Amino acid sequence: QATPFSWRHARSHKMRISDKVQNMQSSGQLWFSFEFFPPRTQAGVENLYGRIDRLAALEPLFVDITWGAGGSTRELSLQICETLQKYNGVDVLMHLTCTGLTREELKAILQEAKDKGLQNVLALRGDPPKGVAPWVPVQGGLHRAVDLVRLIREEHGDHFCIGVAGHPEGHAESTSRAEELQHLKEKMDAGADFILTQFFYDVDVFLEYVKDCREAGITCPIIPGIMPIQNFNAFQRMTSVCQTKVPPEIPEALEPIRGDDEAVKRFGIDYSIQMARKLLDAQLVPGLHFYTLNLERSVREIVAALSGLAGVASRRQFPWRASALANRKKEDVRPIHWANRPKSYLARTDEWDEFPNGRWGDGRSPAFGELSDQHYFHYALSELDRKAMWGDAPQSEAEVAAVFEKYVTGDIPKLPWCEVELQAETGVITTALREVNKSGYMTINSQPAVNGVGSDHRVFGWGGRGGRVYQKAYIECFCSPEDFARLRGLISEFPSLSYYAVNHDGDVSCTNEHGVTALTWGVFPHKEVQQPTILDYQVFLVWAKEAFSLWIDQWASIYDEESSSSELLYSIHDTYYLVALIDHEFTTGFADGTDRSQTDSNGNLVGAIWQLFRRLQEEGK
Repeated sequence: QATPFSWRHARSHKMRISDKVQNMQSSGQLWFSFEFFPPRTQAGVENLYGRIDRLAALEPLFVDITWGAGGSTRELSLQICETLQKYNGVDVLMHLTCTGLTREELKAILQEAKDKGLQNVLALRGDPPKGVAPWVPVQGGLHRAVDLVRLIREEHGDHFCIGVAGHPEGHAESTSRAEELQHLKEKMDAGADFILTQFFYDVDVFLEYVKDCREAGITCPIIPGIMPIQNFNAFQRMTSVCQTKVPPEIPEALEPIRGDDEAVKRFGIDYSIQMARKLLDAQLVPGLHFYTLNLERSVREIVAALSGLAGVASRRQFPWRASALANRKKEDVRPIHWANRPKSYLARTDEWDEFPNGRWGDGRSPAFGELSDQHYFHYALSELDRKAMWGDAPQSEAEVAAVFEKYVTGDIPKLPWCEVELQAETGVITTALREVNKSGYMTINSQPAVNGVGSDHRVFGWGGRGGRVYQKAYIECFCSPEDFARLRGLISEFPSLSYYAVNHDGDVSCTNEHGVTALTWGVFPHKEVQQPTILDYQVFLVWAKEAFSLWIDQWASIYDEESSSSELLYSIHDTYYLVALIDHEFTTGFADGTDRSQTDSNGNLVGAIWQLFRRLQEEGK
């Protein structure tokens, strides 16, 4: 199904890890990557998606997904890899092992991975199944990782970026460091692009390993693997199985606290930070890879500690998280409405042959996929979770509005319209948003005005270094017919404001039905002006249908149909308006050299949107 839009060709984007590493090295930026493994239960998979989605906000260069012995997690590993690239916007490195698989089965897996848009593979021999030793190939299988590297290159040329494992302390089956390096050099000569190492705790051992690799003629990036200590018994077991060298200061520190899981975790975080700093100070590593064990807190704290180092800046390509699938790599414009429901937008545009590039184009008849259950995804929360966040039995419109207020203040993590956590930039306007929601205008999307901050700004930056980025203040909210009438009556007093409004029955009111408004744009050296976020009136109407449906499908549905709570939410669905407001005067916004947007003598935001809502609040008292 082709889209009705028309857009210009743009440069292609790279998703090969080796290319990304090279780009980061050229710009002198620090980067991180994370490893996860497929959980055993569906509930575990759903939790993993949420965890990775949160960690994706840290802008990892890639994540890697492990592969069960003998292909035992084949379908799940491929599904997770595809989902993460498509909906979570992260590039993925898929593990693939020779264990238990024939050459033909490996060829079929590689083709499936390519068909799913995957482009990065970690080629491994794999360990023998539990209780089986030594490792032997199946009949018709491959003997070594180098054979898998050769197979990938023979079948798919340069399509896949290939990583291979490195063992700073030596592979268990190697007889010498020389033999170890010889095998590694063979893998590089066969077409591997980079080395990802086994975890270690002695940084000096790793640094010596890098030196030996360079002397052996291995010139590719060597990425160090760090596994934060999470639990004493797990640490003992893991280092024993992997025969990992443990510096004496670690057991000396852990022994007195071995029974205190929190203290052990704290030590693991601090020791990992110490390791990371030593690795970075040596200037021999391109970035840092963390073995997360599917846990979130430790790596989040480690990255936060390291993010104060020089070279760490926003690496966002756009204000929104781009899909990592190859067929969407030219996409550089999106409507703002799905900012907090990006997975729904990706699903509803999945069948497009082309994606907006350079300009949005003519959106009068956008071919958005029809709404269906698939647009609520595996990220859907249980009824119990939703009631815990949105109320056991709301009885009034004020109670419903209080739920929206809790979201903007960070007291609850989600709303039906907001499947992601609050953006960092919301902190600039949190106080004002809270007052807006207290007034009965229930916000589901917003952004502050920004006036020419550096494109590497940690909160507002996107698009790389050397540019300036701008955005207009924007609010999208639900309100009662009475409150909408009051808003519409005042808006003419604020000439910089535009509005768009519609209710469930299709009653439309707006400032202008024509044209497309750029809400976010950036100016960069040697490039045309980029405008990655827009508002299109026709697309707003498409979004409105989805937005109204969520009142019923995601919220009212958790209560008994005959209950007063269900009746209340149906009434809001049937009568309220969805309103979008734009302030075209962006110069009152956040600018370099300030720590917040411009305010008046009372500390109030001075933009027209905020002045309008203060008037509404005062008149409503």
